[in-house]
Amino acid sequence: MFKFLTKFDYLLKETFLGLLRGGWMNWAAISTVTVLLFLFGLSLQTSWQVEKFLNQFGNQLEISVYLQPDTPASTIQTDVIKLRDVAAMETISKEQAWTQLVQELGISNIDGVTQQLGDNPLVDEIKVKARNSQVVPDLATELAKLRGVESVHYIDEAVKRITQLHQGLNWITVTITIILTLTAIAVTTTTIGLIVMARRREIEIMQLVGATSAWIYLPFILQGITFGLVGGAIAWSFISIMEQFINRLLTNQPDFIQLITNGLQLTTAQIVLLPLILLSFGAVVGLMGSLFAVRQFAKN
Repeated sequence: MFKFLTKFDYLLKETFLGLLRGGWMNWAAISTVTVLLFLFGLSLQTSWQVEKFLNQFGNQLEISVYLQPDTPASTIQTDVIKLRDVAAMETISKEQAWTQLVQELGISNIDGVTQQLGDNPLVDEIKVKARNSQVVPDLATELAKLRGVESVHYIDEAVKRITQLHQGLNWITVTITIILTLTAIAVTTTTIGLIVMARRREIEIMQLVGATSAWIYLPFILQGITFGLVGGAIAWSFISIMEQFINRLLTNQPDFIQLITNGLQLTTAQIVLLPLILLSFGAVVGLMGSLFAVRQFAKN
């Protein structure tokens, strides 16, 4: 145990000394990794939010039938279920819909929001499941003709365009991430390579006294991983600060804007997962860069 602690203490000291000797070269690698992870983190967070936005539209086989303000759902349930292409039906009263919407968006003062709007702005709704996606347009047309129906909505071309835009943004994000990752690895490789070159005499002495290659080069590899971890922490801090700033700007905005904003908030799991992904990604980038530098020096 004592021997292990001694080796561990040596590695930490050598890693720290290497970082001190690197000077401003360290910041070249850390800043590059920070930019990479900042853009990657923003893209990942935006992707999660867009997916949540799309999921709010529900299943494409589901048709939402909104009734006129004075028409209760019970008056047309029989007419709806008789339609040939209806597979299932669910009725949601305007009181249930309003309570559920406000609670899901994180607003506890339901009465206060209702008073600001004057009254419950929603109407009774009937969610209709179609037998298959091909009959959705025709079924929607039939439902719109029923007495007491105000409007009919289902996933249409607009949502398809948003989905296509989301896919396009994902491809752009992947391309930019690959380019910046290669750049970050190259900068890390150059930085670690310069640090190794500056200590080549010490390395030669250690080789002469019988030190193994793993023992000699491990501190440099740890330095590369440190670059990635520090870059990931800084990137996550920037993202958190920017998110808090945006939330403060929206504090005094109208209630419906706050409703939409609260609906796009990340889940608890995603909030915890984001920094872990950034730190892990940064560590991998730093590890690869340092391994390339050490391998290149060892060959020479």
